[in-house]
Amino acid sequence: MVCLIIIEQAIGLDPRIKRLSPAAAYLLGYQIAELVDRPLATICANTDCAYLRRLLQDTIADKAVECELLTQAHKRLPVRITASELSAPDTNKREIALLIDFITAGQPTAVTGSNKCQEIASALTESEERFRQMADMTGEWLWEQDPQGYYIYSSSAVQQILGYTQNEVIGKHYTRFLTKQNVADLKNNADSQHAFYDLINYHRHKDGHLVFTESTGMPIVDANGKLFKWRGVDRDITAKKYFQDALIESERRTRLIIESSTNAIVIMDSYGIITDWNRQSEKIFGWSAEEAIGQNLDELIVPPRLRQTFRQWLKLFLHTGRCPWLNTLLEQAAIRRNGSEFPIELSVSPLKIGNSYIFSGFIHDITTRKAAEQQIRDGQITLAIAQSEIKIAQQIQTSLLPSTPIQSAHFEVTGFCMPADKIGGDYFDYFYHNDNCLDMVIADVSGHSIGPALFMVETRSVIRTQASHSGEPAAILGLLNHFLFEDLNKADFFITAFYLQYDIARQQLSYANAGHSPPLLLRAQAGVCELLDADGMILGVRKAIVFEEKNLLLGEGDVVLLYTDGLTEADNAQGEFFGLQRVGDVLVQQAGQSPQTVIAALFKALKDFCQKDSFNDDITLLLFKRR
Repeated sequence: MVCLIIIEQAIGLDPRIKRLSPAAAYLLGYQIAELVDRPLATICANTDCAYLRRLLQDTIADKAVECELLTQAHKRLPVRITASELSAPDTNKREIALLIDFITAGQPTAVTGSNKCQEIASALTESEERFRQMADMTGEWLWEQDPQGYYIYSSSAVQQILGYTQNEVIGKHYTRFLTKQNVADLKNNADSQHAFYDLINYHRHKDGHLVFTESTGMPIVDANGKLFKWRGVDRDITAKKYFQDALIESERRTRLIIESSTNAIVIMDSYGIITDWNRQSEKIFGWSAEEAIGQNLDELIVPPRLRQTFRQWLKLFLHTGRCPWLNTLLEQAAIRRNGSEFPIELSVSPLKIGNSYIFSGFIHDITTRKAAEQQIRDGQITLAIAQSEIKIAQQIQTSLLPSTPIQSAHFEVTGFCMPADKIGGDYFDYFYHNDNCLDMVIADVSGHSIGPALFMVETRSVIRTQASHSGEPAAILGLLNHFLFEDLNKADFFITAFYLQYDIARQQLSYANAGHSPPLLLRAQAGVCELLDADGMILGVRKAIVFEEKNLLLGEGDVVLLYTDGLTEADNAQGEFFGLQRVGDVLVQQAGQSPQTVIAALFKALKDFCQKDSFNDDITLLLFKRR
């Protein structure tokens, strides 16, 4: 058997093995990586090393010698070596090919001469050089490994892919350049001797970053079927891998968005066939994805009365590129699996892929919204009716209150009511009991809405009816309680009231109280207000109540102010009540003015104190002034 070893001879240094054929390494019992860059003396017997060195000095003569080489197991192999110069010597080093003929059974293999050795060595070198050039041109990493996985050859492309030079790779195990996880994944295939194709490897670049390669390799065996080496190629697919991973992640996110959407997402092709159907579509329409995909969309979810229109619109778009229901938000009808029809909100967008279109539809079930809209419309109608009725009630309530002050040569009386809502539960009134008597009343029904307003109307009716019969304030309040007790008790309401009568001839004021806030009396030139009060329970608590009645004389300029608790209990942002003291202060300051002016001053002071124009309770004032 003839094998080849190429050595490198540097001036002043021992020759070293640069490369060798696999057959030479095999017969010597070494892996190729174990001999590359090793001294030639590694494989020479001690007695032959100096002799072989002298032979190398005279290689131009193409001499041949017989000697012995040592295997890794220290076994001596008789060989015939012919040396031949591969390149012209320079000042530093030269390459020499050793054509080794292993002598078998004591007979050397015939050698045709030194010229034949030179031809074989030159042809081998030229073939290997062409192989390297082609490998470098492809940009792919070509390699060879011994049976244990150590690199015995590497193309220069490894530096471009992994950042290592060829010399840094040769002699290293292939796992040296893989990630730990990749090594663990490959353990099961470590002893395999089968070719592999497009295997994804995770390499670690010299600078530390991750490099993905697509690897293909095949085993090389000798004549006896024994694994001799591995030969393969790795292609850098890092950019492709990142792109594929990004695409897969993008598709995963898109699918996640589609599946988690609160809208039904349906995709159909240009023939109207469903190609995608998300979970919300299953929930809304009742068809599973397996059942829906491949079906005609119009036959599955479009009501029969709309199918012909749907097909015409689809045909119109495919022929003209225009369609009124594309790229807009529409309200349409759809059908569920059980055949029931329901309203949907639909948006359809076309997407051209190649020479055909797909259509993505976003569908929202608006059954609940439509029901809510109907409820809102019904509520708006009800509200409009209620507002109209409230307006009528407000007009009626306003018409029941005195519209103008009463002025005479002896006195002046006026009042004003500000409801918390459109209508309220406060009430005031003044009217002539007879030619010589003026009646005045103020009342407050608990609450401020339709119910209290109705009681206010009923109170006015009773007072107006009974005033002419009973005559005196205490008696009128007693009759009022008697008539209203049953209604108030059933409705869980109560009424406070203060009733006054002014005898014009005697200039005497009589009054009775049914649990109302005591009015203020300001005597002319007094500068201080006093309270008018009398014993009496609020109306509606007990059926039989006795009311105390009191009398007093009024002088010229005396003022009486009646009010509801909405005035004194109005509060500001700090929670402080307006209070009776402030009411009295304003009354003292404005005592010389007309009743209308006094009331206007009170409301201005109240609004300035509370810093607002509306209040939580009804506010009613009635002011009497003797001239």
